[in-house]
Amino acid sequence: MSLTKIIIFAVLFLIDFYVFQAIKIVSADLSPIPKAVIYGLYWSMTVFSLGLLIVNSFYDFHLWNRGFATYGIAFVLLTYIAKIIVVLFLLIDDLIRLIRTLFSLFNKPTPAPEIIPAAPNSGISRLEFISKLGLIVAAIPLASLLYGMIRGPYRFQVMKEKLTFAKLPESFTGLKIVHISDIHCGSFLTTHPMQDLVTLVMKQNADIIFFTGDLVNDKNSETNEFKSILNQLTAPLGVFSILGNHDYGDYMKWDTTEAKISNLNALKQTHKDLGWRLLLNEHVILEKGTDKIGIIGIENWSSVGRFPKYGDMNKATDSMASVPFRILLSHDPSHWHSQVTKDYKNVDLTLSGHTHGMQFGIEIPGFKWSPVQYVYKEWAGLYQRGSQYIYVNRGAGFLGYPGRVGIMPEVTVIELCMA
Repeated sequence: MSLTKIIIFAVLFLIDFYVFQAIKIVSADLSPIPKAVIYGLYWSMTVFSLGLLIVNSFYDFHLWNRGFATYGIAFVLLTYIAKIIVVLFLLIDDLIRLIRTLFSLFNKPTPAPEIIPAAPNSGISRLEFISKLGLIVAAIPLASLLYGMIRGPYRFQVMKEKLTFAKLPESFTGLKIVHISDIHCGSFLTTHPMQDLVTLVMKQNADIIFFTGDLVNDKNSETNEFKSILNQLTAPLGVFSILGNHDYGDYMKWDTTEAKISNLNALKQTHKDLGWRLLLNEHVILEKGTDKIGIIGIENWSSVGRFPKYGDMNKATDSMASVPFRILLSHDPSHWHSQVTKDYKNVDLTLSGHTHGMQFGIEIPGFKWSPVQYVYKEWAGLYQRGSQYIYVNRGAGFLGYPGRVGIMPEVTVIELCMA
């Protein structure tokens, strides 16, 4: 185990120990048996969480049972989110103590006043109050996230947009697009939700279907039990797809480089077997009479440092001079404002995914918020810059956290109209 991992585990244990002090304070007045039960449950969950993390250091979680890995990792994530919130509250009391100590060092002691016996104090100490408050506040997001695991993962919503373009050829006015993204087959534990998703897509009666990447979490084999369902996706003008950052297998520990390449080739074949036209830095021109529109598909291109840049817009748009209207499929929305709106102003509509809306946030009419907006300027829904649009799909699947809170899985329906 590396020194970095040892330090991380040490920090996590300190968090656990620190939170336990709050547990001790709020349970101080309980009788021995309830107190022992609370202590036992706390440390059992802590040992389980740390144990999972330690096992993962030696045995890649990608090789675990899918259900155990999904919910085991979620358990660790949720418990430490709650614990960190409690720690932040406890630090308030420590900070107050530190300030008082420092203040006392710079002030001369004053004569002790006459001591008058005080009436018994029936209130609670500041530390006990802060400990209880911290535990209560931590319980709120924990309960929300648990609810999101039960109710949120497969509550697919249909989001509709009607967009008007001056350059849209007359023959393509009224074109109905269904846009889906980030299915993440490896996170689906049964086939029923996938069938629900496909049925919902087909109910929209789209002229064309676009899938903007992340069919899998890591491996092509994740698609095996879902191929017969995904094969039901059809549209008169076809189904077009691209790759997302997870599709390349970059987050998996492969035995050999050849194994990784073989997996990617198998995934490309899966797209073909499903009847999807996978676009790899290339374009397709759709024609109706003399009218044309271009569908550009680019490999993953991100301006966020830890995500790859496999895309090549010059290659993808080569020989498109005669095409007046262009739709770009690009998995990562940071590509839009970093390159597309600067260097490719003839791209009229970009369709992206990737962010999932972080699977957590608030969306009400006229207002939306998610922590992911501090990383991505365009993270969910429709955005416009000049005459160019981007729509960021919130994703159909999930990753890491097996749930949704406030940001639901999405099927997008976009209708194109002439100005």
